[in-house]
Amino acid sequence: MKKATTMESIFTRREFLRSCGLVGLGLAAVGAVPAAAHAVVRLGSGAQAVTRTLPLMGTFVSITAVHDSHDLAEEAVGRAFEEMQRLCAVFDRHRGDTAISALNGEGRLSGAPAELSAVLERSLSLHSLSDGAFDPSVAPLVDALRGGVAPSRQELAELTALVDARQIAVSGERITLGRQGMALTLDGIAKGFIADQASATLAACGVVNHLVNAGGDIRAAGVKAPGQPWVVAVEDPTKAGNSPAVINLRDCAVATSGNYENAFDRRRTLHHVVTPGSGTSPHEVVSCTVTAPTVMEADALATAVMVMGARRGLAFVDALPGRECLLVTASGAQLPSRHWG
Repeated sequence: MKKATTMESIFTRREFLRSCGLVGLGLAAVGAVPAAAHAVVRLGSGAQAVTRTLPLMGTFVSITAVHDSHDLAEEAVGRAFEEMQRLCAVFDRHRGDTAISALNGEGRLSGAPAELSAVLERSLSLHSLSDGAFDPSVAPLVDALRGGVAPSRQELAELTALVDARQIAVSGERITLGRQGMALTLDGIAKGFIADQASATLAACGVVNHLVNAGGDIRAAGVKAPGQPWVVAVEDPTKAGNSPAVINLRDCAVATSGNYENAFDRRRTLHHVVTPGSGTSPHEVVSCTVTAPTVMEADALATAVMVMGARRGLAFVDALPGRECLLVTASGAQLPSRHWG
């Protein structure tokens, strides 16, 4: 998803950087954004919208807080980012000092952080709900595809033998992986959880109206201005600037998963979404946007639906009250769930 970065209209990311005085300094490219991009917009109601953007979790995270007190909004945004950074130190499997990397290295973990156990338990619940389409144990497959070359048939057979969320045991602070060589990735759910926790932090600080955009995983609370919901545009998978949909959000979450996000080869035949049973990346659905009560759930459901494919995925979401989705297929067709929009 793309967030509306001003209070009045949907801006592109470049326009947002321009509003912060950053365009023209060579800062629009990924990886070149400074440590903090900051903007303040005064609203007609007397409130102020404070927006800060930081590189985090391999993407750009933008938080907007709307409040009558500028100082309170600034403090709330700062605390929300501190909470996100704390949680990154739990879920980042690419760092050697995190809880999940220790679990992957040893195959077991005692004294696991409560957040890791909670997210993993929710992952196992969603694995069951999706009949295995969402599986946090696909890390060996994702890592094998990351090189941009498809593994051989024998390599795929060996790797897929390590994928089975039913072999994961969570008992309070103790987590065990049932097969030697198993490894977990919570990339398809943890970013959403972290965005939810940032939203909870803002609310605890007294900022009822806010929006958290973690690289397209979005949590919207309250309104951006009296009578005006938050407005976001669904990312165009072709990057041509033609958004499949523009939606209004209030007190809900939205997340998009697509093959364009982390493609490992030029043709996008290998990407970060992996079908657990086959070890290959799905191709029928190139983008799935899901609305749900939490970003954590929307994030995981978007991944699951991409794995399921269009027909099965739409039927799956239609059976979940309060959840909706919009699919974009490889042919360019846009397929909404029953009550989308």
